[in-house]
Amino acid sequence: MADISVFRRLMEKISREPGFSGEFRFAEPMATHTTFKVGGPADLWMRPDPACFPECAGALLALAREEGVPVFVLGGGANIVVSDLGIRGAVLDTGAWTGWEFQGAGGDAAVTVRAGTTMDALVDAAAGQGRGGLEFLSGMPGTLGGAVWMNARCMEKSISDTLVETEITGVSGGRLTIPYREGDFSYKKSPFQNQEAVILSAKFRVYEKEPEEIRREAEKLRKDRAGKGHYRAPSAGSAFKNNRAFGKPTGKLIDELGLLGFSAGGAAVAPWHGNLIINTGNAAARDIRALVNAVTEKVRASLGFDLEPEILFVGEWD
Repeated sequence: MADISVFRRLMEKISREPGFSGEFRFAEPMATHTTFKVGGPADLWMRPDPACFPECAGALLALAREEGVPVFVLGGGANIVVSDLGIRGAVLDTGAWTGWEFQGAGGDAAVTVRAGTTMDALVDAAAGQGRGGLEFLSGMPGTLGGAVWMNARCMEKSISDTLVETEITGVSGGRLTIPYREGDFSYKKSPFQNQEAVILSAKFRVYEKEPEEIRREAEKLRKDRAGKGHYRAPSAGSAFKNNRAFGKPTGKLIDELGLLGFSAGGAAVAPWHGNLIINTGNAAARDIRALVNAVTEKVRASLGFDLEPEILFVGEWD
């Protein structure tokens, strides 16, 4: 762990910001904040209250830069593997920054969603308003901010397909609205992956639709995910990206190579799905990374394909 005095000084500065409120803890175990249930301590973990979140997020970025402290923005922890050694620096948890606002009607209908909102909560809210177009997000783990950051994709649809604009804050403070531009997004890529900024909210196109029809479609997708075993054991969803050049989904390729159940320590390729790596109960982060590397090597040796991990390895690694 880094020098704790640096982080105490950082928190003292942030606490002096007007209106600051929220939780913060030193040496916070990240295993409690990720769907894989692994990960060592973050030097500093902070979850600002909704009343001050945008201002506190901007202040943290600015003050952390002054102190030379890196900042990691945490959503639902659904697409990451945190190192057993943890995360050096500060973790900004967006979990309290939730909510949505529906606007307009007809062809102008839209919804603006805060970054910490979960996918299911958003879809359920849209159903209550009779607004369709976001059903494909049903059952997807994680939060809106993380989904925009990685341009999440499901059912042949990316979140950028319905995106109108994104609101961010950065080290200079203030709030900046970035209109959607097609060239900025691609498969599992967004422009925010290369920016020192925090996604605050995003606006999406929606349209009028019968509430019960939305609920039926949403429940069908949730059952489909459950049927594929996405919730049977701790995981981060799809371990590898798909690639049309492979001719088949990545999970199918891994399955056909006989790698279902293939393991490293407490991590295993799910016995029921080739593109799921699971924590069987006692996995360490190093087990998961070793398994990802081993599967990648076996696919390359057998098929000549280079798999690209979808899960992100974050924190301090050997």
